[in-house]
Amino acid sequence: MSGRRFTALNTVTDTRLVDCRFVDTTLQDPLVGQVLDGRYRIEARVAAGGMATVYRAVDTRLDRVLALKVMHPALAADTAFVERFIREAKAVARLDHPNVVSVYDQGNDGRYVYLAMEYVAGCTLRELLHEQGALSPRAALDILEPILAALGAAHLAGLVHRDMKPENVLIGDDGRVKVADFGLVRAAGTDTTSTSGVLGTVAYLAPEQIEDGTAEPRSDVYACGVMLYEMLTGDKPHHGGSAAAVLYQHLHEDVPPPSAEVPGLAPGLDTLVVGAAARDPLARPADAVALLALLRSVRAGLTGPELDAVPPQAAGQVPPAGTEDRTTVLPRTTTARHGMPPLEKTSRFQVPPDLVRDDDPPPAGGPRSRRGLVALVTALALILGIGAVVWYVDSGQFTRVPALLDLTAGQAQQQLRAAGLGEQVAQDFSETIPRGRVISTDPAPGARIRGNGTVEVVLSRGPRRVAVPDVRGSALARARQAIRDAGLVPGTVSRVFDDTVPAGSVISTDPAPGTPRASGDAVALTVSRGRAVAVPNVVGATVSDAEQQLQAAGLKVVVSGTPVFSDDVPKDSVARQDLAPGSRVAQGDTVTLTVSKGQQLFQVPDETGKDVKAAKAELEAAGFKVSVIQLFFTGKVFNQSPPGGSMQPRNTTITLWAR
Repeated sequence: MSGRRFTALNTVTDTRLVDCRFVDTTLQDPLVGQVLDGRYRIEARVAAGGMATVYRAVDTRLDRVLALKVMHPALAADTAFVERFIREAKAVARLDHPNVVSVYDQGNDGRYVYLAMEYVAGCTLRELLHEQGALSPRAALDILEPILAALGAAHLAGLVHRDMKPENVLIGDDGRVKVADFGLVRAAGTDTTSTSGVLGTVAYLAPEQIEDGTAEPRSDVYACGVMLYEMLTGDKPHHGGSAAAVLYQHLHEDVPPPSAEVPGLAPGLDTLVVGAAARDPLARPADAVALLALLRSVRAGLTGPELDAVPPQAAGQVPPAGTEDRTTVLPRTTTARHGMPPLEKTSRFQVPPDLVRDDDPPPAGGPRSRRGLVALVTALALILGIGAVVWYVDSGQFTRVPALLDLTAGQAQQQLRAAGLGEQVAQDFSETIPRGRVISTDPAPGARIRGNGTVEVVLSRGPRRVAVPDVRGSALARARQAIRDAGLVPGTVSRVFDDTVPAGSVISTDPAPGTPRASGDAVALTVSRGRAVAVPNVVGATVSDAEQQLQAAGLKVVVSGTPVFSDDVPKDSVARQDLAPGSRVAQGDTVTLTVSKGQQLFQVPDETGKDVKAAKAELEAAGFKVSVIQLFFTGKVFNQSPPGGSMQPRNTTITLWAR
């Protein structure tokens, strides 16, 4: 490591790293300096990938620095990419772990779909390897431990990362290690193939991902084994002139022990790498939790000198990242399933090792040697012949549709002509792609097409705008249908009194008639309740008088069939009305009247012969008032009026005579 010291604390959540360089990749970018979604002020571009660009930004609402991951506008119209973007936000939100980059928010601003994430000032593991080359075992294990802790949390939650690589490991200036970019995350055991291939990064794909697209926790374990090999040796275990050659090695060649590249490494490290990166998934630890336990066990058995062994590779000698380091879609073909990589469009051809291996070579120059040479030459000729035919069919006659999304019409035409393709232009509306730029192509970008074929290019006409129809004075049902016919959506309905517009007809709309609106926007309606009427007070009136008053005010009347007792209203008069007197209602509304049965009567207790105090208490408890006339001082009741047993209203005064 060029004499530069790399130190670390042996903890998962507080790993300290020094000499970890962060490079600001700010370039001329139209978003830098802009405020996204009225909240996020973009200050600098941090990194750019095939799907999105990451910016350092400030949340002006909470006044904090964060990372803003913005999908390329050309992909924002692709539902699959947007769903993957949102899936990343939801997946990471489920993982509340100190070694996982937190996601704060997800949203969109016009053409831009974004994730607001935790900002980690520092560098990636890839940048560290480029600068320092191979790491000491202590440093490599200090980095891998928090990675496995983060993945272990994901695996326990039923999620698989699927794209573990040094680019997705962030090392903060404070030494903390965090796993990022869960954009390819899926539930464990989910088939990760698409109609076009397998998602992942060639250098770190597990064999089962290549063969059938299945990703499980053991697939992440394999990638971690490859990363540990790379940290210990400064180089990847598999190389090739093409992606197919690397895939072939993943399928047919074991990841070698790192000590074969760096002599002197402890045997325990070999065990850790070879076990994690075994080709057979069942030979690997079941998940990141199990690999973390194995790592700690191996580490406990290493001596200080073994942990601090200085790797021989100097800083800066790691080869630059190539196509095998990029997340990509790998074509899934029958050749890959049967152990043969797809033939590449190249003038060089790498002979698979099993075609030239001879476990029992004959003596040099003997008959078997000549026969073997003839067989080899024949095999090579056959393979090269097949390769030429495949090249002619796949390359001589066909090409791929270039990516044209979000390009101007002129740019798209140049791209197609450069590819030898013709164009047919169509137009359609788009809410996300500006007018005059490409919305889509048929065939789709990347699809195979004959070299002289024609691609239909659909250009944006801009957002579809329709005028709000004038439905004032129309009945509500007819107004709603007119709004739907215009490509808009009937919204909320408010009802108000109006002296001029008949009840049930539309008074106004929001937006107003003629206002341009996007297709699918809602239009709110205000509907008339008709002329307002003040409800007269008819309580206490006879039923016939009440009906006359209410009908004269333009209201309908219903008399309840269940009369009620009333201490205040005489029998057969109106005891109550359901609409409060003076309230404003629509003409034609109905008022329900309830008739009085008069006062309710109760039986008077007979108090003759009882003590005056007891008699008085009993009568008051029954709801009556009491008056006592005391003739003598014995305190006994000898008479009462009204008499006991009679029926009287409550609060009737009962007179008691006592002697």
